[in-house]
Amino acid sequence: MAIDKLQHFANDIRIQLLKSLLNLGFGHFGGSLSIVETLAVLYGGIMKIDPQQPDWAERDYFVLSKGHGGPALYATLALKGYFPLAELMTVNQNGTRLPSHPDRLLTKGVDATTGSLGQGISIAAGIALSHQLRGLPNRTFCILGDGELNEGQCWEAFQFIAHRKLNNLYTFIDYNKLQLDGVLTSIIDPQNLEQKFVAFGFDVVTIKGDDIAELYRILSLRTALALQQPNSKPLLVILDSKKGQGVPYIENLANSHHMRLTAESKQAIELAIQQLEAKYVD
Repeated sequence: MAIDKLQHFANDIRIQLLKSLLNLGFGHFGGSLSIVETLAVLYGGIMKIDPQQPDWAERDYFVLSKGHGGPALYATLALKGYFPLAELMTVNQNGTRLPSHPDRLLTKGVDATTGSLGQGISIAAGIALSHQLRGLPNRTFCILGDGELNEGQCWEAFQFIAHRKLNNLYTFIDYNKLQLDGVLTSIIDPQNLEQKFVAFGFDVVTIKGDDIAELYRILSLRTALALQQPNSKPLLVILDSKKGQGVPYIENLANSHHMRLTAESKQAIELAIQQLEAKYVD
């Protein structure tokens, strides 16, 4: 897989999610932008999927435990051909198939309904266990938010994943250091996440949240390793990211978790879209 193609894909995801939320006038900008590169690598180079057969039995599964990142997932799915790009303009509007948080009964390509924080990782563990028990090669990928780790259910799930050696489940923590109510460390300091997850029984790596080349390299190696060593530890990736990643205007805001756009912010986002579109000219 050419890294420049994945970078181009990430750029397109960022553009489309910005356009959809700009059209809406409000939404979860910060936490959607911080997972763009990860989604680009997963859907552009790692996961086995077929947009023409969303329920293909042999597909890899994806669970967005931090459901408020839905706009980024929708942009990714639309660009992969699960549904028309034009449908992104209906995000979170009456009658939409693209609600604020993912709903598997509404949106093609969504494998799990999420939004109640802490529950997605348990769903992902159940999916992975089901495949493990049946000896199936399907893999599951799950992204959590760092603020989501305040939920005790997450840690129950982590214990279960490590105990069952679910190395067909790949977990990502979007460590953007901000949550709905403010700075992560001022609300509940997570201390040393690497040490915590190692103690829980995971193979842990930390990667810059926008380092597409390194993320692709690590996932390519570790997915191959899991096939060769069925009893290896499950992989957990800490994404050292920024809320609003890839859009300097939003990166510099104190609170970008949910933004209601003003005339000033609309203008800034319109300019950001123009700059992103200028990166790749066919």
